[in-house]
Formats: sequence, C-alpha cells, structure tokens
Amino acid sequence: MAGPARELTATVPVPPSSRDIADDLSARIRSGEYPPGSRLPTLRELATLYSVSVSTIQRALDRVDERGLVIGSQGRGTFVVDVLPE
Repeated sequence: MAGPARELTATVPVPPSSRDIADDLSARIRSGEYPPGSRLPTLRELATLYSVSVSTIQRALDRVDERGLVIGSQGRGTFVVDVLPE
C-alpha cells in the first residue's frame, strides 16, 4: 500500500474571466494602444493572447461593445469606435 497522500503544492493558473478581459481591452483602447478606427486582433488571436476560449473572448467583446468602445462588423472584424465615450 502506498504511503500517506501527498499534499498538492502546485497551483494551476486560473484563466481570466470575460469581465477581466473586457476591462483589459477597454483600458488598452482608452490608453491609445488600440486607437480610434483601428481593428482589434481576431477572436482567435485574442483567445491565444489571453489563453481562453473563443467564446470567452466573444463575451468579453460583447461587454466592450456595451461600453460603446467597439463595433463589430460580420466578416470584417471588431473596430474601435471613431469617437470614444467619456
């Protein structure tokens, strides 16, 4: 029989939530990293960047859209609005 169970000491990184990603993208837009009129990376690129699923990125972008910072165009991508809300 094996000895006593070992206690796990390694921590598994927790991926960011859609809210965390939305907050980060919003901050990047407001800082000018993604300037008005610019196209954001694709869903797959963002999913890779944040190590999450495409559906998590879609939920995050929906949140950013609700904040009035981006607009999506089917087949073209997601773009930062020309005039940022205050």
